Amino acid sequence: MTKLNLILVLALVACALGMVTAQHKARKIFIELQQEQELAKKMEVEWGQLQLEQSTWAMHTRIEKVAMTYLQMRIPDAAHIQVVQSAPVKAGTP
Repeated sequence: MTKLNLILVLALVACALGMVTAQHKARKIFIELQQEQELAKKMEVEWGQLQLEQSTWAMHTRIEKVAMTYLQMRIPDAAHIQVVQSAPVKAGTP
C-alpha cells in the first residue's frame, strides 16, 4: 500500500508542477501579447501622424512656395506655354 501511495503522491506532485509551469508560461505569453498590442496602438498613432505630415509637405501651395523661394522658379507667360496633342492610340498597342 505504501508504494502505491508514494507513486500516487509523486504523480500528483508532477502534475502540480506541470500545471504551475503551464500557467506561468501562459501568463508570460499574455503579458507579451499585451505589450505587443500596446506597441501596435502606438505605431498606428505614429502612422496617422506621418500621413498627416506627408499631406502637409505635399500641399500644392507649399510646393509652389518652395519652388519660387528656393529654386527661383516662375510660372511661364502664356506666350511661352505650348500644348502638345498626343497621338491617337491604336487598338492593341500599349
